[in-house]
Amino acid sequence: MRFFVVCPGGLEVPLAQELAEIASRPDSKALGAWVIDKTPTSPTGGIGLAAPISAAMALNLHSRIASRVLLQMAQAPYRQEEDLYKLASGLAWEDWFTSKQTLRVDVTAHRSPLKSLNFATLKIKDAIVDRLRDVTGDRPSIDTAFPDVRVQAHLTATQVTIYLDTSGEALFKRGWRDEKGDAPLKENLAAGILSFTGWKPGQTLFDPMCGSGTFLIEAAQMALAIPPGAIRAGMYGDDVKPSRLAYRPLITSAHGFGFQRLKPFNESAEQKRWVDLKEAALAGMLAKRKQYPSADSLSICGGDINEKLVSMFRGNWQRAQLPDQPIVRQVDALAAKPPANPRDGVMLLNPPYGERLVIKGGRGQDRNQAESSYDEEPENRFELHLETGRQSAKRSSRESLKRLQAQEEQDPKFVEFLRQFGQHLKDAFSGWNVFVLTADMALPGQLRIKESKRTPLFNGPLECRLFKFEMHAKRPADNSADME
Repeated sequence: MRFFVVCPGGLEVPLAQELAEIASRPDSKALGAWVIDKTPTSPTGGIGLAAPISAAMALNLHSRIASRVLLQMAQAPYRQEEDLYKLASGLAWEDWFTSKQTLRVDVTAHRSPLKSLNFATLKIKDAIVDRLRDVTGDRPSIDTAFPDVRVQAHLTATQVTIYLDTSGEALFKRGWRDEKGDAPLKENLAAGILSFTGWKPGQTLFDPMCGSGTFLIEAAQMALAIPPGAIRAGMYGDDVKPSRLAYRPLITSAHGFGFQRLKPFNESAEQKRWVDLKEAALAGMLAKRKQYPSADSLSICGGDINEKLVSMFRGNWQRAQLPDQPIVRQVDALAAKPPANPRDGVMLLNPPYGERLVIKGGRGQDRNQAESSYDEEPENRFELHLETGRQSAKRSSRESLKRLQAQEEQDPKFVEFLRQFGQHLKDAFSGWNVFVLTADMALPGQLRIKESKRTPLFNGPLECRLFKFEMHAKRPADNSADME
């Protein structure tokens, strides 16, 4: 079977590395042979691979970076909408789901000659519905909010590819986030960024603007070998209950994954493989829990100026099935101190965009205007920036920079905060590697620190950079003149 594993733009390289790691697991090898496509040199929005159908279960359970796992059903040339109908109507959808299940169809495109993607979507939907009606005598209902089955089609200039979505709800929805701060970072983007930092379990990780704790929780689950899909897979038994502050229903084992609502995965052989995958993951979790029995042993800690966000972080940490309470303080980032006895310290933060942090006022009200909504997914599941060529990307970068520079001119207090924070990093965090995710391309100049590396990324539709700063240890003062 052919799969396309979707990821946020810019994370193709770490996704390819992660897919290789998943494929090399003994329980994954037992499913059959995996062949992963060559890592792309430019953003593609994902990685393709060939693997047994059972690989969908391993990918959905273990991939931290993937947004969705799409199973390829067909690929063919096309010239008009009627070609899409013929291809979709010729597929044996009745072998995959029933007419009693609800359906959603999405179409994305890159340089397609078709005038209307909505009409293309309608033709594919009609083809599936007509096929099931002809075969079963009944037709499925359409549900765009919470469908049982999702079908995805992608159009290039000449080719159409039709997929079944084996994930259901997007994979960044792990199931532990009951509450959110202002427009939190999606979990799979946070996991990909952690891979860029080179952080490994056992190293000290510190986020002085941790918000609701996305970076730190993802890192802790990595250290403890907790699969990102553990809650959705029902590996903890009864699901945790949402608190009164819940902003949306928790994603639970009742939601599960899309493949669990497809006929082939409900056959006894596939059910046995699913149980085996979860048991192997549980054994790995138990071994790591012995290595890291407490929150303190993880050497993962954070701080935030906003008391409410610190409280949210604590709740998220517990729902993520992590040990004890997280090591976190309510503290101004300008007063944050390195943890005691740091081991190869890595600082990772995603500062609020264009705002001044104040000790009691939280993170302001403008961040939602700068970032995409956490729950919101782009209409194009292969990432919106794929529609642009190199020139458009450069133009977008220039426009983003101009917009952010305009915001900076209107907010001199935040610019001054960044200058002070840069000095604080030099004074208090010498020897650390500091990574900052931001949409502000001028951030290094504002911190007055030269970056050693910048990595382009997309936080939803927002173009960002991951800046790396190497905080070199201060040289000892030269006292030779005093000795003469």
